[in-house]
Amino acid sequence: MSNAIGKLFKLTTFGESHGQAIGGIIDGCPAGLPLNFDAIQHELDRRKPGQSNIVTQRKESDQVQFLSGIFEGKTTGTSIGFIIKNTNQKSNDYNDIKDTFRPSHADYTYTKKYGLRDYRGGGRSSARETANWIVAGAIAKQLLKNIKINAFTSSVGDISLEESYENLDFSKIESNAVRCPDTTIANKMIDHIKIIKKQGDTIGGVISCVAQNVPIGFGEPVFDKLHARLGHAMLSLNAVKGFEYGSGFEGVKLKGSQHNDAFNTDGTTKTNLSGGIQGGISNGMDIYFKVAFKPVATLLQKYETINKDGKPVKVQGKGRHDPCVVPRAVPIVEALAAIVLADFYLLNRTTKL
Repeated sequence: MSNAIGKLFKLTTFGESHGQAIGGIIDGCPAGLPLNFDAIQHELDRRKPGQSNIVTQRKESDQVQFLSGIFEGKTTGTSIGFIIKNTNQKSNDYNDIKDTFRPSHADYTYTKKYGLRDYRGGGRSSARETANWIVAGAIAKQLLKNIKINAFTSSVGDISLEESYENLDFSKIESNAVRCPDTTIANKMIDHIKIIKKQGDTIGGVISCVAQNVPIGFGEPVFDKLHARLGHAMLSLNAVKGFEYGSGFEGVKLKGSQHNDAFNTDGTTKTNLSGGIQGGISNGMDIYFKVAFKPVATLLQKYETINKDGKPVKVQGKGRHDPCVVPRAVPIVEALAAIVLADFYLLNRTTKL
């Protein structure tokens, strides 16, 4: 089972949704980096459950405990070990589905692959795992220093934010529960999620992300293209169904003469349809991409499925689940982007004299 991301800045994780704890080991972080522990906890607080009435009401403090690799507030260059204890499991909520498979969920494929599954909250395939990514991403952000990474909700269902990111005020992202920088659109999204939740149903959406001040040179020209590594990270996130950067799928509608980013004399470009990446390598312009999330598979309404014997049954999900995963996924997208960029930051220091 693959439990690691990154090559030089590398995170390896462990734990299950309803086990005693989750945690990880971060390798490759240089020695001497002063850590802001309040900033790390703040990122965890942005992801944690129970923070509003449009997300799961599981109550977890998500307090990270560092075990190694830090002395007197600075990294030592050795492995940074950490754990986050699980304190609010309600495993009995999953008794009704222990012998059945939720449609479009990892239940079935996980069972067929490994011959068993921890049905309590999804076990290892649970999105609770992503709290580990937040810790590594928060440290990666501090390593990157001048690089700014901002993700935000750009659509929920068919309610979309149409403005270009250049016209948005990122300071408003945390001003509402759905994490959309446009207050009017945010309120519409929140109302829509509440209606969906009342129906016992779920809804998907899109998160947009912008990385600014990324130096020229991050990424490799063949198999480790920057956009390929970003795509790999984002597509590893639970419920993600799509990734696009720059002009994305809309770019196919343009001619080459319309799509090419003409150069200014200083090497910047007049447009940025490339999304800050050319030939797999960052070009110094803003890197921007979108990540599409499907509706959560667990429904709090009756639905048809099959049990472990292949017989059709009807079940109804119980417990505490997100009616829309997007609001809590915003800081996770930022964390994954930071991990990828930190990895290339370290690699880039080795490429030339």
